[in-house]
Amino acid sequence: MSSSVSVDMKDDRAVTHTEEYGICHYFLIGLSYFLSIVFFPVALCTNIKIVQEYERAVIFRLGRLLPGGARGPGLFFILPCIDTYRQVDLRVVSFQVPPQEILTMDSVTVEVDAVVYYRIRDATASIINVENVAVSTQLLAQTTLRNILGTKTLAQLLADREHISDLLEKCLLEATTNWGVCVERVEIKDVRIPKSLQRALAAEAEAQREAKAKVIAANGEFEASKALREAAIALSDNPAAIQLRYLQTLSTISAEHNSTVIFPFPIDLMSSFMSMMQRNHPEQQIESPPEYPHASSSNYRQAAPLLNQPHN
Repeated sequence: MSSSVSVDMKDDRAVTHTEEYGICHYFLIGLSYFLSIVFFPVALCTNIKIVQEYERAVIFRLGRLLPGGARGPGLFFILPCIDTYRQVDLRVVSFQVPPQEILTMDSVTVEVDAVVYYRIRDATASIINVENVAVSTQLLAQTTLRNILGTKTLAQLLADREHISDLLEKCLLEATTNWGVCVERVEIKDVRIPKSLQRALAAEAEAQREAKAKVIAANGEFEASKALREAAIALSDNPAAIQLRYLQTLSTISAEHNSTVIFPFPIDLMSSFMSMMQRNHPEQQIESPPEYPHASSSNYRQAAPLLNQPHN
C-alpha cells in the first residue's frame, strides 16, 4: 500500500511525499475507529474540533501529514490517540524590528528600526517547512535590514525611505515564499544619527537657507533698481507726472494724521517767482539764497523784504 501527499507551495512548486504504510499502521487506524464507535458519546466531544474562519488546521496521522491539506474553517474530525493537529492563524501579524546599528556606505553609524506586516498564506508549508515561522521571519527581517541599509549612504537613507522599504519588502517576500509567508508591508520606523552629526547637518541646512535668502534679496534689489530706473526715465520725459507724484506725496503725508505737515517748495516754482519779481522790478537785482545759484547774489538782501509782502 502506498499513499501520496502533495503540498502546494503557492509558487508553482509542489513537494510530494510518497509514503509506504505497513500492517501496524492500518491496525492502529482500525483500532482507533473501533474505539470511536464504542465510546461514541465521549468521542463526539473529544474527536470533533472547530476552527474559526481565520484559522486552518494541519492534521498529522501517526506523524505523517494527512492528505487533503489543511482543514477549516468549521468542523473536522480526528481519530483518538493517532491524530494530532496544529492550528494556524491566517490574519496579518506585525512585529517591530529592534534598533539595528548600521554602518552606512559613507561610514556613518546610525540606528534604524522598522515594522514588518506579514500573514500566513499556506498553513501546511508554514508548519512542515519551518520550525517557528514567527521567529524565523523576525530574524530574517533583522539581517535583511542590515544588509540592505549597509549599501546605502546616509543621504539615500534619509531621502529614499519609501524605495528602501519596497526593496526590503521584495527581499523578504522572496525569502519567505517557501515558508508559506506573504510579507504585506515593511516600513522604516526611525533613523537615529549621532548628535554631533545632527548639529553638523543643522548648520549645513542653515547655511544653505541663509545663502538662498541672500540670493533672493539680491535679485529683489536688482529688480527694484531696474524699476526705479524705468520710473525715473518716465518721470523725466513727462513734467506733469512729476507734479502728480508731488500731489500724491502730499496726500500720503496728510493721511497719516500728523499735527505738523511740511510742504516742500519746488525749485521750479521758486525760479518762476524770482523771474516774475525781476520783470516787475527791473531796476533791482534780487539776490538768491545759496540754494538757488541761478539768481544774482548782489541784491538778495534788497529783495528779501519784497518776498515777505502779501500779493493780491
